[in-house]
Amino acid sequence: MDLTFTGTVVEWRGPAPYWFLAVPEDDSDDIKEAARGLEYWGQVAVEMRIGDTDFTTALFPKDGRYLVPLKVAVRRQAGLEGIEPGQELTASLRIAGR
Repeated sequence: MDLTFTGTVVEWRGPAPYWFLAVPEDDSDDIKEAARGLEYWGQVAVEMRIGDTDFTTALFPKDGRYLVPLKVAVRRQAGLEGIEPGQELTASLRIAGR
């Protein structure tokens, strides 16, 4: 399954703050259906593209949608060092293994 979506950047506050890109609920429903049998502990392995930056990661389920982890290295490579929570990004994904 190939999917392009626009989502909102969210920050998880904790001992080690982390940034995520929220996948819209409708797209999350499509991913959940397409990834049936490929998920592990609720996570779905994906190949991502943001701008010209490709990376692999696993989507995290949260409140009926998926979150894409945005590691510091990915944000730097994609030129997103100044991104703030609430901003929107467009990304493409492919479910790994399909």
